[in-house]
Amino acid sequence: MNKIYNIRGILMPCRHEFGIIDCLEEYDEDKYEPEKYNCVSVDDDFLGEIYHARFKNKIKKLETFAHNTNRPFKDLAYYGITLIPPKFLKYFLDIIVEENVKHKSKELEMLIEKISTAIKENKWMIHYGI
Repeated sequence: MNKIYNIRGILMPCRHEFGIIDCLEEYDEDKYEPEKYNCVSVDDDFLGEIYHARFKNKIKKLETFAHNTNRPFKDLAYYGITLIPPKFLKYFLDIIVEENVKHKSKELEMLIEKISTAIKENKWMIHYGI
């Protein structure tokens, strides 16, 4: 299992955090604020496992932004911040639903709920990589 030490020296599992941005104008790329965006977590080992199976080819077509809206990107920024615009959330949702049919993961179920909420509210999503 991939692990890192936090600033207090405590060994922590590597996690990817996914949340909804209520107001893009208030987003600050220099702050790590998963609680502000009510993020759900997906374990890095699990995400890495599905990423390298088939997920990678699909997720690399997901149109996103790396760190801020001035940096168009495709994929999730593994070690950074990814911003996912509302118009590409349905594609992201379809990928995650398809993976969850195979894995039946509670983490992916929570991510599906989060993406679905963002779609209904027409909001951006944020991904904090490890």
